[in-house]
Amino acid sequence: MNFIISIFHCIFAVNMGLKKIIQVLSVFISIVVFSQKSVPKKIPVKKKTVSSEEKISLPVVNQDIPLLIPKKKNGNFGYVDQKGKFVIQPEYHIAVFFYEDCSLLNSPNEKLRKFGTAEYATVEKDEIAYRVDKKGNRVYRFKKEDLGKCVHKEYIQQLYQAYILNGFYGIIEKATFKDPADYRQFQIYPQYEYLFILEGDDVSNPMIVASKNNMFGVIDVHNRIIIPFEYSDIKRNFSWKLGKMFDVSKDGKNYYYVDSNNNIY
Repeated sequence: MNFIISIFHCIFAVNMGLKKIIQVLSVFISIVVFSQKSVPKKIPVKKKTVSSEEKISLPVVNQDIPLLIPKKKNGNFGYVDQKGKFVIQPEYHIAVFFYEDCSLLNSPNEKLRKFGTAEYATVEKDEIAYRVDKKGNRVYRFKKEDLGKCVHKEYIQQLYQAYILNGFYGIIEKATFKDPADYRQFQIYPQYEYLFILEGDDVSNPMIVASKNNMFGVIDVHNRIIIPFEYSDIKRNFSWKLGKMFDVSKDGKNYYYVDSNNNIY
């Protein structure tokens, strides 16, 4: 009988211990559940995509010309902004306008094609050609195996051409001109020492390098003076087509760019 009572007491004690354990576990679980509910869930932050325009901010003085302009200093080329401040330091033997490179745009390596866009420019240093971004980072070094075949765009026939009469240059419209004896058929009657029509996107209103009294300037097809006749030379290159600018010099040695308002860069 005493043995049975002892067993009963043991069972009772064990039951009482289990109850206390269960009570403690219940309190602990409640605390954990409550704490999980009270902590706000973290909302994932979306990473902002930064465009090329946001990566670098450049001043705009003239919307018709590039944001970065090649400029020579101490024998080397770099790039200045429209206010004349160097953004890319002069360290290159050659530097051209930021413009498309069709050989890279058509590269057999698709990953390199982006470097052929107008977001990059071609430069050369130590006879090695690179593409640089608008911060001056060299992002690509030219390799022959990377270059694709350019797809030539359809040639747009020029409407006007230079015409020489009695040793002087004028401008005619090729499609309508027939009789040089009729001065009314000339777009610009011959009166200049030299004329050269620059290649551009607007064939109906091209820019024309002209020479008068041994000085160079720029006129349009209506014989209006765009750049005054005050330069010893104006290059007949692609600066107008690529950058809407003129490559000019007053001494025939030091060249720089001017826009159609004759502002110097």
